[in-house]
Amino acid sequence: MRRLTEKTVLPLLLVMVITSGCSGSSSDSDGGASDISSGSTGGGESSMTVTIVDTGQTACYDDSGNAILCPSEGEAFYGQDAQYTINPASYIDNGDGSVSDLSTGLMWRKSPGAKVLWSELSRGAASLAIGGYTDWRVPTIKELYSLINFNGVTGTDVSNASPYINTTYFDFSYGDTSAGERYIDAQYWSSTEYVSTTMNGDATVFGVNFADGRIKGYGRDQSDFGNRGYLFVRYVRGQTSYGVNSFADNGDGTITDHGTGLTFTQVDDGVGRTWQEALAYCESLGSGGLTDWRLPNAKELQSIVDYTRSPDTTGSPAIDPVFGVTSIIDGNGATNFPGFWTSATHLDGLNPGEYAVYIAFGEAQGYMEEPPDSGNYILMDVHGAGAQRSDPKIGDPSAYPFGHGPQGDVITIYNHVRCVR
Repeated sequence: MRRLTEKTVLPLLLVMVITSGCSGSSSDSDGGASDISSGSTGGGESSMTVTIVDTGQTACYDDSGNAILCPSEGEAFYGQDAQYTINPASYIDNGDGSVSDLSTGLMWRKSPGAKVLWSELSRGAASLAIGGYTDWRVPTIKELYSLINFNGVTGTDVSNASPYINTTYFDFSYGDTSAGERYIDAQYWSSTEYVSTTMNGDATVFGVNFADGRIKGYGRDQSDFGNRGYLFVRYVRGQTSYGVNSFADNGDGTITDHGTGLTFTQVDDGVGRTWQEALAYCESLGSGGLTDWRLPNAKELQSIVDYTRSPDTTGSPAIDPVFGVTSIIDGNGATNFPGFWTSATHLDGLNPGEYAVYIAFGEAQGYMEEPPDSGNYILMDVHGAGAQRSDPKIGDPSAYPFGHGPQGDVITIYNHVRCVR
């Protein structure tokens, strides 16, 4: 396979035009085709693939948060997300309260409606008949994450923020600050429960925050999550193979997922790198005799998370054991597993562009001050193995002794690398 260049679309392995459930004429791009997976879960080749839709990021950045001209091959910061437009999003507003995603084959409810408790989700899905369909469901975390758009900006309030979702097609609202919410309280439920617990033993469900661009674990029960036990839900219907993996060991240090058509390096090399170093490492890699490796974008890397696994539950990272992951010793002296860089810049914080996205294959830990204002910090799993967070692209981790943000997210900076082609 030839190396992709800027704004080149990766040829799909198998294209199947969607004809069911798509009406209307408003389309987001020329992407317009979908691959439908056979839904197999084990090794062995699947006959059809499901498209991992592009993140939508269009600008390039350095490690200080500055927007830059996208570099040429061999230059610093080459290989970042914006330089590989792969399977661009392609939406159709069906004019009946639903939106079809031609890239994934999924149909979505256009409006999330009011926030609801976890216990209300099934009843809400069963009551929907949008577009004449009655098979609406709560999306898995992989289905829900397919909608994230990394042109979003977290900002400091609504006036300088931009959602991490395409608002041309999907209704979106920030948190209601007049009701005591934060403006970033725009979290959405998925159907994917964490196989372990977070915080102080809370039953946890993964969700996507389309206001700040993250996957986190949220308390399943209102008593665990206070007033923020109410989250949005965007119901989905359609093909059920999105996010189903079909891994095959190629015997040359690479693993192909026939569920998506992507090939990944089988093991990481045990080295933590800055974001710039991670980009350069994949661009120069020659594993399996191939030279078109790159750092995966956020959706590509998240596609291989195995949400049935966690360090606490299975003693393993949240990934199929066909892959090798270097273990680390965390701040509690326990065995854990590292985060892995993606090629996407996260436009978050006071200096947007300074951070880049990573996926936590081990516990997504943070330092919680308990009791509040006591100076007593406890390191715990705050967001769950399989969370998506972000780290500064460069710097000294010791400058963040109790992490960053309201849950004290551990700052690593030197994350590990798994390349894709």
